Amino acid sequence: MAVLNSIRKRSVFLIVIIALALFSFVLADVIRNGGMVSQKSQNTIATINGEDIEREQFARQVESFQRNMGQNATTSQAVAQVWEMNVRRALMQEQFEELGIRVEEAQVKEMMRRELANNPNFTNEAGVFDEAKLREYVATIQSTSPQAYQQWLDYENNLAEAAREQIYLNLVKAGVGATLLEGEQAYKFTSDNLDMEFVQIPYSTVDDSEVEVSKAEIRDYVKSHPGQFKTEATRDIQYVLYEETPSVEDENEVKTELLGLLNDKVEFNAATNANDTVEGFATTADYETLINERSDEKFQDRFVFKNQLPAEHADSLFNLNDGEVYGPFKYNGSWRLARVVETAQMPDSAKARHILVSWQGSPVGGQVTRSKDQAKQLADSLANVVKADREKFAEMASQFSADASNKEDAGELDWFTPGAMVPPFNDFVFTNNEGTIGVVETQFGYHVIHIQEQTEKEKAVKLATVSRAIQPSENTSNNLYAEVTKFELAAKDGDFSELAKESGKEVRPVKEIQELEENIPGIGAQRRVVQWAFEDDVEVGDVKRFEVPSGYVVAQVTAVNKGGLKSAEAASSTVIPILQKQKKAEIIKSKISGDNLEAIAQNQGVQVNTANAVNRNSPTLPGVGSEPKVVGTAFGLDSGETSSPVAGEKGVFVVKVVQKTDAPQMESYRPYAAREASARRVTVNTEVFEALKEAADIEDNRARFY
Repeated sequence: MAVLNSIRKRSVFLIVIIALALFSFVLADVIRNGGMVSQKSQNTIATINGEDIEREQFARQVESFQRNMGQNATTSQAVAQVWEMNVRRALMQEQFEELGIRVEEAQVKEMMRRELANNPNFTNEAGVFDEAKLREYVATIQSTSPQAYQQWLDYENNLAEAAREQIYLNLVKAGVGATLLEGEQAYKFTSDNLDMEFVQIPYSTVDDSEVEVSKAEIRDYVKSHPGQFKTEATRDIQYVLYEETPSVEDENEVKTELLGLLNDKVEFNAATNANDTVEGFATTADYETLINERSDEKFQDRFVFKNQLPAEHADSLFNLNDGEVYGPFKYNGSWRLARVVETAQMPDSAKARHILVSWQGSPVGGQVTRSKDQAKQLADSLANVVKADREKFAEMASQFSADASNKEDAGELDWFTPGAMVPPFNDFVFTNNEGTIGVVETQFGYHVIHIQEQTEKEKAVKLATVSRAIQPSENTSNNLYAEVTKFELAAKDGDFSELAKESGKEVRPVKEIQELEENIPGIGAQRRVVQWAFEDDVEVGDVKRFEVPSGYVVAQVTAVNKGGLKSAEAASSTVIPILQKQKKAEIIKSKISGDNLEAIAQNQGVQVNTANAVNRNSPTLPGVGSEPKVVGTAFGLDSGETSSPVAGEKGVFVVKVVQKTDAPQMESYRPYAAREASARRVTVNTEVFEALKEAADIEDNRARFY
């Protein structure tokens, strides 16, 4: 009671303490999430010129894109595509509203008519688009499938957006052109030419050791050319890969298990309370069931030739007699036992043609109404016709075959090898003789087959194979995990590279990873590693372990590069050759002496070269390549005049104009101006979007969610 009374007396004090504690908890969360707008940051994938793109909406679009693309698109690829689509839509929508661009219903209907003109679902008997059929289709899906109807509405909206975008781009293109003066310039660039002589002193005449480039010079160059060296925030990491591979003990264990299937054995049957004899792989007649139940790979009922067998085991397997067993042998990451169940003489390739007769409901049935029995009767009838007169095969294929890929080519399938066709088709072609005609049923329909040609028959074998994958045991996996964890903990406080070296592991560096990248060289798509490297609280030197399909990766962040201009180190590979070339040019210029090209050439140990009919549109010098600065300098000289030394792409040049030939004046340069305007309009679609994107205020939060 005394305790309760004491609590009552201090109740107000306790309430204040609890309130302060709760407030501090909330405040800490606000600070951690970047302020009071944390809820918005958790739900907004992007903000484009003040307009938000919600996370849920974006996620639905990504899922839809991946469904449509199937396994061909990774999540990162889907996110990139959906991002571009949303940015384009937002920027274009803003332009539409600002300019008042609208699309009338009649325009959308006309676009729809053009798009669906060849769709058989919306054409009449004459093959002409029928709007009544379209209305009927829309009414049907509206009443029966809300999802399909929504997809249709999305399709209509997309057509409308495409129409508005086309109007906008046409307006922009209308403002893109070229003046008559620009047309004249284009004409002269192509048609004016000159003959010249030149001396080239290659940059390679100055050794790299004679021109040193400092970090300060690299930084100055980067600052003076910011457009070339803008960079996003990046991270440098290094990592070691611990691959999860089976141990020798694991291999031996799998081999022992496989050997246990080889011979008959006695097992106690709890259901009958008696011992049963279980047939082994070497003796059982029902090898197919044993393989399908006890092997990692199902039974393959097909013949193979010697060159289709594993090279290192081909001789042993191919020389077995029927019923003999070879193995265990190791192949493709598994232990195997192989037994020859049948041998035959057959061609290794054949040429055939066929007429495919389908029935209603078969995969290629289409609008066929015949039953399966009727299809069989028709196939038998066709077979009788072509057996009597093989010249009619092409005509029958064109009239009756459901295989649209070759029905107009007499049903020709060209040459194929065993196993290329579905089993019943394959068996007919390779177990019968050349010239045979017959009917075979497959899941696609009834095939009237004519075997046209076969190669010489040779020995083939049918193998029954039991395989067991060699995989790491639980003990091996546990040992690897312990080893990786030990390295991770040690690397957090020690020297990553030295510890890796002691463990016999290769350290793999990766430079300048961008925030939305997915692939890491050597380990493929590892988005989680990239996300971790960009987390706010991750610093240089931090280490973390990740699971990857092949085992584990232990990664360390080695550099945090902020966005902006590249550092001297990052830009050095680009800038050093440029500055070296500039310095070499000055050294070469200082050594040039002589009043004419011959004297300069003799002084520098080079030759005087000639170039005829050179123009500015294609400024190429024979034996040198493209040298626009050198050719431009030459066009600025008079005939007979010699230039000062010019630093070009491949060296320092001195040029002399031998003869200049100006193109004759034209009455009108309108065709050239029109050509220039047309060339500029080709890139409008891309350049407009890029310009809008560059001018937009875009907050990209994708990396938080993907």
